[in-house]
Amino acid sequence: MKDTIDKWLFDPVIGKAVATILTVVIVIVLVRFAQSVLGRYIESSERRYRIRKLITFSGYILGIFLLSIVFSDKLSGLTVFFGVAGAGIAFALQEVIVSVAGWVALSFGRLYNVGERVQLGGIVGDVIDIGILRTTLMECGGWINGDLYNGRVVRVANSFIFKDPVFNYSSDFPFLWDEIIVPIRYGSNYELARNEFQKVLDDVTGDHVQHLKSEWRKMTDQYMLENARLEPMVTINMSGDWVDYSLRYVVDYKQRRTIKDNICVRILQVIESAESEISLGSSSFEVSSVPPR
Repeated sequence: MKDTIDKWLFDPVIGKAVATILTVVIVIVLVRFAQSVLGRYIESSERRYRIRKLITFSGYILGIFLLSIVFSDKLSGLTVFFGVAGAGIAFALQEVIVSVAGWVALSFGRLYNVGERVQLGGIVGDVIDIGILRTTLMECGGWINGDLYNGRVVRVANSFIFKDPVFNYSSDFPFLWDEIIVPIRYGSNYELARNEFQKVLDDVTGDHVQHLKSEWRKMTDQYMLENARLEPMVTINMSGDWVDYSLRYVVDYKQRRTIKDNICVRILQVIESAESEISLGSSSFEVSSVPPR
């Protein structure tokens, strides 16, 4: 019995297994301890998130390093095995490998960061986590009419950045051009309508034009772009049933729904206060003749 116990205790395979388990446990404990301690002293949620991800990644590196020390005397004999198995694993896990490559590209390519709003694979949402294999989004839109959260958390493989275009709403220029179409009946006071609508846009969106110009100047310094009009503007287009007033303005991507609501309320107030000079267009039918009874 004693010989059996001694044989088990001094068996190199069992020793390697025990060392592996202890190494994994120690690394996990160190990572959890470091994350809990540093999380108490960092108030910024963004900085706390980044430090937690850095600690987790450092834990992976430390674990791989310690395990390589544990199995260092066996690595030379496993070279051929790893070479043969590596080709099969690379073929079977090619999607995983591409996702890891995507994570590396995201880490150094500045495609998007945590907290930014993006569109990946047709899904629009705010990035809440970037993992080694997947990016996690809090989805916007869907069955919700507007840029509001619908409650779904979506995980998109990082390999998508190599297959589909990445739309970033908030990276270099966190503003969007938006537009509201207001139909006005023929025969209304067109110039009065234009002036009143322009006043509404200036009142609601005109305050941050100077800030917009400074942000756009950074864009033109970094990219080959021409100067764009950032001030709100009103244009007119004639259609078959009414005159379309196009109200175009620049808005922060997070305030798009709120700003549009304010503009629509003000436009309705202008139309109601103008009495018969400005009439809102609506679908109508004209009867040219009535057949005899």
